[in-house]
Amino acid sequence: MLKIKDILVNHYTEPLGYDLDNHLRIEFSAEASQISSNIQKRITIDANESVFDSQWQQYDNNYFDFELEFKPRTRYDVTVWLKNADTQTSAKSFFETGKMNEPFTAEWIGNQDKNIQNTLLKKKFTVPKKVVNARLYISGLGVYEAYLNKQKIGDEFLAPGVTAYDKLVQIQTYDVTAMLAEKSQQELLISLGDGWYKGNFGFDGGKDCIYGDRQMAIAELHIAYDDGSSQVINTDTSWKTTAGKITKSAIYYGEDFDATKKITNWQPAIVLHHSKEILHDRLSLPLKIKEYLPVKEIIHTPKGETVLDFGQNQAGWPEFKNQEPSGSEIDLQVGEILQDGNFYRDNLREARAAFHYISNGEKEWIRPHFTYYGYRYVKVSGNSQPLRKDDFRAAVIYSDLEITGGIETTNAKVNRLLQNVLWSQKSNFFDVPTDCPQRDERLGWSGDADIFASTAILNMNAYAFFKKYAKDMKIEQAAHNGMLTMYAPAMGNNSGGAAIWGDAATVIPWTAYQATADPAILRQNYSSMKSWVDWIGQATTTKNLWTGCFQFGDWLSLDGENPAMPSGKTDEDYIASIYYAYSSWIVAQTAKILGNTTDAKKYEQQAQAIKIAIKDEFITKNGRLAIDTQTAYALALHFDLVPEKQKKRVVKDLVQRLNKDHNHLQTGFIGTPFICQVLSENGEHKLATQIFLNEDFPSWLYEVNLGATTIWERWNSVLPDGSMNPEGMNSLNHYSIGAIMQWFYQQVLGLRKQTKGYQNVLFAPQFDYRFKKVSGHYHSSYGDLKMAYQLETDTRHTIKVTLNIPFGQKVTVKLPRVKNKVDLNGQPASLPLELTNGDFTISYVPERNYIEYYNINMPAKQLMDDSELVKQLRPINPVFDFLQDSDNIEKFGENSLVKLNGLLPFIDIADEDFTQINKILDTTPVASERKFLNERRSL
Repeated sequence: MLKIKDILVNHYTEPLGYDLDNHLRIEFSAEASQISSNIQKRITIDANESVFDSQWQQYDNNYFDFELEFKPRTRYDVTVWLKNADTQTSAKSFFETGKMNEPFTAEWIGNQDKNIQNTLLKKKFTVPKKVVNARLYISGLGVYEAYLNKQKIGDEFLAPGVTAYDKLVQIQTYDVTAMLAEKSQQELLISLGDGWYKGNFGFDGGKDCIYGDRQMAIAELHIAYDDGSSQVINTDTSWKTTAGKITKSAIYYGEDFDATKKITNWQPAIVLHHSKEILHDRLSLPLKIKEYLPVKEIIHTPKGETVLDFGQNQAGWPEFKNQEPSGSEIDLQVGEILQDGNFYRDNLREARAAFHYISNGEKEWIRPHFTYYGYRYVKVSGNSQPLRKDDFRAAVIYSDLEITGGIETTNAKVNRLLQNVLWSQKSNFFDVPTDCPQRDERLGWSGDADIFASTAILNMNAYAFFKKYAKDMKIEQAAHNGMLTMYAPAMGNNSGGAAIWGDAATVIPWTAYQATADPAILRQNYSSMKSWVDWIGQATTTKNLWTGCFQFGDWLSLDGENPAMPSGKTDEDYIASIYYAYSSWIVAQTAKILGNTTDAKKYEQQAQAIKIAIKDEFITKNGRLAIDTQTAYALALHFDLVPEKQKKRVVKDLVQRLNKDHNHLQTGFIGTPFICQVLSENGEHKLATQIFLNEDFPSWLYEVNLGATTIWERWNSVLPDGSMNPEGMNSLNHYSIGAIMQWFYQQVLGLRKQTKGYQNVLFAPQFDYRFKKVSGHYHSSYGDLKMAYQLETDTRHTIKVTLNIPFGQKVTVKLPRVKNKVDLNGQPASLPLELTNGDFTISYVPERNYIEYYNINMPAKQLMDDSELVKQLRPINPVFDFLQDSDNIEKFGENSLVKLNGLLPFIDIADEDFTQINKILDTTPVASERKFLNERRSL
């Protein structure tokens, strides 16, 4: 049995009107009832005639990659074939080109009054014959919605998306065949709002009219009839225009909508002599309502406010079923958190973030049109009718990305944290990867996207999303001589050029390529990747180091000597120079992939020269770092700045640094993604897990314990008493430190490494007794790889692993603490295993089990927290009586018994006492383990 599924065209499903760049990558997944080495594949492309035929070829991967000369506005049918000796099967898909380089015959049109907040444009026409095909090619500035006979066209919102509108305006293509009825009067209506183009937007208070000062649209409706004739309806002076019912809208402002307003005073539209050269077939995935959330609770606050709690911080807009009489005015305001039980929105800064609606008395669902919000809570005022939960819903909007990965454990707090990471990604993958969805910012900050990209592309199929954002970055670099602005599109802000933020120019295309093995994004951005590292070379004041430029440092780290400076203690030039080397290395690797050997050699040598300069400046010959911070050690290990023989020294120094910091993070945006990774990769997985599972500030679970449903910008955006951090800059939906999820996928779940777009996978989990049961999956183009394991399933401490591997994928399995052979589907087998296509169960008894016992090096506080243990220890030595005093344990409890022996001269722990203590500790499972063992015994 052979079956083909999930055909993707350039990472899109049945793309309509996208820029395909005359290059196709057709991927597919398959199912097979048995393994066969003699499977062949084939693809054919047809557009009324055969356009391409790959002929039969050996199946060695699940894609076809080739160039093809496309025609504009043409549908191409795709057929993928598989066969073996017994079976032949096929599956179909299609793609359709947009306008490509075909000139627009339509004109940009608008209203004479450029200050109108909601420009309406309409055209009435008749369809005289049976329509067999109809396509609308359209764009608008700032944002638009189109309607045919009062029915909204398409299911996307806030089109044409976010771009540098002076350089690139995207065209959307809609199939409207089914919406056109034969011989009926038709009305095509375009409704426009200011959006990012004209409305107040941007950093530090924002600006009006960044890219233009009037709303406009351009559209061509191409209709083909059953008799072979055709018709094109263009935007021109035959269209009519007036002002609509939206009296004000902007991204930060929100929207005011007067449903009682009569639409009158239609006038001829005017032609606007705006560039058509900037029009470009779409790259963006559409912004869609991906799900709806119901109201969890209607809250009546101490201040007398009525507040809806949707139970989840997210991005989109609230919708409600109007129950109010005509003329009533309803106000919705949004917020992320309550304070003292009352509605709160101060962390939104200058963003009004509200929706004002004047009712026309009709019972219908009401929504905003040309804005969006980040929120969990909605304050409702002005209503005359009691509010009902069923009359409200939260429309969750984000780019049309499919979720590809997920993880679940038996720890509810960890599960909530991992969901929080995904929710912050949903909220901020809003055509560009924004920093936050709620306040007066919502910009495509490059640094945030850089550090989160590896996690993002595990959670979602984000290749096409990143390819569009890479185009945004390329446009800004071209306008700034290779420098990348702090965010893209730059929205009129010309500042930038900082490490990590600027290195998004190389890191994001490289990350997307690594996840898919598709070099299209590298081809698109190679020139700008080079221009970025070349710009650094020109901007630096020191050869082979990056110095003398503005840097963000380890942004929002906790180890800075000056709390007012969020860049942290790690030397900024050290961080910048490491990324200078890394970006140079990425360019060298990209050059190799694209066949440019001269560039590959040049940038490889440059990367090596920078590394040597970093070592000379910041690392002694014996491997001691000149910078004693968690981030400095993490970067040195992650980017291989020290040779193998010196790594142990750096790991030891990192562990020591963490011990001084009470095994809590002090890292900011830069160090946080790497700290647990380098610990796990260098024999300290237990410590990495401890840091991950910390629940007090600063930690990931600290947020969860305080009710977070998304990731916060700061480690302590909310203080332990539930109040907002008074230092400001407190987004509660900011994915950056959620980059820890990559560590969980790789080190805990075991999806350690992959090559060739997940054709080859290394499954190598690191086990820890605190994660008894872990399951997860990752859906690549080959299909859904499912992984799960359970520790200590019986009295022998047996470990059980299950894998479900899709066709075409090879998984190498490496497992820890294996002394003898493992059991594979009932048969003995040796590691590493090479598995393909099927369901597998692996079990074995580890040579050393994972139950955690007490030991002499643990903090005394941890020992004293176990009352059963203390009963056994107290008769041995008076130190345990001393530690039972609350003041003493608070003062000395972080020290081990060994250290206490030197700190407390009036209490001596003799060697024979230590022997007795060790004997008890080594045979006593920690309290959480005993609880687990007792529960298991009771079952």
